[in-house]
Amino acid sequence: QVPLVESGGGFVQAGGSLRLSCAASGRTLGGRPLSYYHIGWFRQAPGEEEREFVGTISWTGNTSHYADSVQGRFKVSRDNTKNMAFLQMTNLKPEDTAVYYCTADSHHFGPTIAPAGMDYWGRGTLVTVSS
Repeated sequence: QVPLVESGGGFVQAGGSLRLSCAASGRTLGGRPLSYYHIGWFRQAPGEEEREFVGTISWTGNTSHYADSVQGRFKVSRDNTKNMAFLQMTNLKPEDTAVYYCTADSHHFGPTIAPAGMDYWGRGTLVTVSS
């Protein structure tokens, strides 16, 4: 069972918006609720081998960081009462086309985080932005 489940991906024209959601597939992750973890968002563009950092939000929801490429257009949020996290994407560009993944991690948090070492991953949701 994949620990996290992303939803909300789809096809959108350039300049449009999408909101991705992330939830735990079970009631807990390693015996703890999703609200216990820092949430990260990564993406992997078609043909790319590496997953790129997009944004992250602390377990409290008080602090977030973004990649320069999405700063001012994307916003990470969370609702700890519902054990869910979100990635609001606005002014989408064709170069935003990618599979988007959410992660949960109990330790790694900062202005940028690396894919390696994340505690839990989702299967990803595809976002396609047409020009």
